[in-house]
Amino acid sequence: MSFHFGNQAGGALTAPEEGPSRPKRRVLLRQGLAAAMLLVSPGIVRAALAPRAGEPAQLAFYNTHTSERLELVYRDESGYLPDALAEVAHLLRDHRNNEVKPIDPALLDQLHRIGAVLGSDQTFHVISGYRSPETNAKLAAASNGVARHSMHLEGRAIDIRLPGQPLTQLHRAALALHAGGVGAYPSSDFVHIDTGRVRTW
Repeated sequence: MSFHFGNQAGGALTAPEEGPSRPKRRVLLRQGLAAAMLLVSPGIVRAALAPRAGEPAQLAFYNTHTSERLELVYRDESGYLPDALAEVAHLLRDHRNNEVKPIDPALLDQLHRIGAVLGSDQTFHVISGYRSPETNAKLAAASNGVARHSMHLEGRAIDIRLPGQPLTQLHRAALALHAGGVGAYPSSDFVHIDTGRVRTW
């Protein structure tokens, strides 16, 4: 399965040689497959979407606080790419003090698999990636919804939304992976995922 990122004008769905009706059929097919995957058991979804050795994987991000964008292959046939992981860590840094921490590659695999479940090649909008201890303490003091020992502190959590996908669908796709913590925050329009133990809220 391949994914194409970027704007519609440069994506595979609008290539002139495809003809006027094929892009629409392809979108409908992908949406149909995505809907079907959300109805099957988490075990089947995990098996179908488990990272495969030698299979390149790419992601695209938009940092909602800094307006930075990043589109890259983070894993190829040789494994995780150190330079790509460094770029991801920089984009997902604590924007309040620019502190950078390595991001758990398993978190990127979860995002990649969520995109596959949803049949989406859109950019993940990032609300929160890594948080420094100082930032997390301030947020926790101001809100009951922020854990004092958040996995954001370890670079093992991310808060996201996916334009074009209802938050309920994004939440269900994350739950279908059964791969870590998943929380929905409808009032703030984002879903939290992490690489900790499986739990939901």
